[in-house]
Amino acid sequence: MLKKLIISASALALSACAFPTTTLAQEAPSGPALWVAQDEDTTIYLFGTVHVLPEGLDWLQPTVAEALASSDQFVSEIDTSQIAQFDPASGEAPSPEAMEFIQLQMSLATLQGEQSLRELMTDENRAEYEAAMADLELPVAAFDRFEPWFVSFVMMQQSMMRAGYDPNDGVEMVLDTMIDGKERAALETVEQQLGFFDTMPIESQLDFLDAGIEGWNDFENIDGVFQQMVTEWISGDAEGLAAILNEQMDDPIVYDIILSRRNEAWAGWIDDRMDQPGTVFIAVGAGHLAGEYTVQDFLAERGIMTERVEY
Repeated sequence: MLKKLIISASALALSACAFPTTTLAQEAPSGPALWVAQDEDTTIYLFGTVHVLPEGLDWLQPTVAEALASSDQFVSEIDTSQIAQFDPASGEAPSPEAMEFIQLQMSLATLQGEQSLRELMTDENRAEYEAAMADLELPVAAFDRFEPWFVSFVMMQQSMMRAGYDPNDGVEMVLDTMIDGKERAALETVEQQLGFFDTMPIESQLDFLDAGIEGWNDFENIDGVFQQMVTEWISGDAEGLAAILNEQMDDPIVYDIILSRRNEAWAGWIDDRMDQPGTVFIAVGAGHLAGEYTVQDFLAERGIMTERVEY
């Protein structure tokens, strides 16, 4: 049913209820935003990414490529090179690594006891959910035992695949091909990422799912929002991107769990890393570097100033 397993909770959180179109107008982009923090012997770059992009989009600026090339260490949200993906359409059995990941997702995503997802919904939300699942050609009964956050990711993934996109078109996958010989690190494990959503209150999970369903009911609007997001990102308009993301993620509990808390933890990681010499290139979802309670904000609280790199 699904060609690829979900490999990054942040990827889907960033795209919220917005998905790509087959075309994207470009008007002399200045380039995605890049920041830098420095002291006497340490340089740390912060690059905001979009995890899923239209195929063939020219976004890699020479300044970004040079910053990456100059770095000793590449850091991402999770180590995507360690995520085994499984394609059921291939007819092959999943590898042990893929099975381990599938089992992890299932253990976190299954509702407790004898709960049913549709029984947790209001009559109105249930009707909208069933209609959206039918439109996406997903068997609604097969997902009754799963938590709302997981079903939301599946619906998002299915929508993106129907449009011909998957995470392999994202920025991190391009950067992965450019880091041979560099030390690699990750800010989180896959289990941690999925756990952020799994620990959300069930009411917030239902709101998260319902917000997505409302977007799926208007595919023209979905296309427009995603175009806006990518346009703001590729032009380096961090504030414009933040405005769109904030509109898509208006539950303060969800915002706190998905963005604020993680940004604060990442700032702590960067603070510790500043005590070691070297050059580091950190690539994380652009939503973590724009808006309120950004990584840069939490770094400033620790006395670490960041500057925007000009192209």
